[in-house]
Amino acid sequence: MKTITYNYKRVYVWELAVRFFHWTTVLSLTVLVITGFIIADPPSFNLNVEATNSYWFGYIRLTHFAFAYILIANVIFRLYWAFVGNQFANWRNFIPYTKKHWQNIAHVLKVDIMLMKDKNHNLSDISIGHNSLAAFSYFLMTLLFFLQAITGLALLADTSGWWFPKMFHWIVPLLGGDIPTRYIHHISTWFFLVFVVVHVYLVLYHDYVEARGEASSMISGFKFVRAERFRKIINKIVSTITKNQTNQSKAKKTDDK
Repeated sequence: MKTITYNYKRVYVWELAVRFFHWTTVLSLTVLVITGFIIADPPSFNLNVEATNSYWFGYIRLTHFAFAYILIANVIFRLYWAFVGNQFANWRNFIPYTKKHWQNIAHVLKVDIMLMKDKNHNLSDISIGHNSLAAFSYFLMTLLFFLQAITGLALLADTSGWWFPKMFHWIVPLLGGDIPTRYIHHISTWFFLVFVVVHVYLVLYHDYVEARGEASSMISGFKFVRAERFRKIINKIVSTITKNQTNQSKAKKTDDK
């Protein structure tokens, strides 16, 4: 049986800032989900002290709010990095505004989600950074995060002495009161949990099928890209530079005349 081997190049994809954002988000979401479920349905304990002398639930709430602020700051930082980071972190990857984006979304849905056979294999369909479907899902989850954040801050507003949560006090009456606001905040959590399960599955799936270091790349920052793909990128860059130099040379001759 003939063994097929490929030549791979090690490419730096995920910058330190992106990896920091990713793992801070993982930690924050984990703590927020656990403490959030405890707040939603507090367990009862038989303690030998008066309830007023036992502040365990207060510590749960404090932890929940502290990590909520950490996650809000983390998301704001990532939005900033979407404008100053490398091409794989850029905001243009997350909004499918081109035909190429939608073609890649269709390909990912067909091959990765529905597990249909890829009849016409094209190396460019394998994204170096986020594929278009993953990137767009991150954009949608960011919008959901803002809904989650403002409903949480709105619920905190009445008991907080800080001006920041009080900015969102108007959200509660807008949504019809505390109970609808809590439902929205709670249900949003389940969307995040479903997203996490699908996200982990697809990362491991790509790591197994493509063997490009998909999972480890969020630790090291590096992925492995086929040499042919790398040469195509370099040739495209060289071609663009040559074309620009030719146009500049023609423009200079025209000016001389």
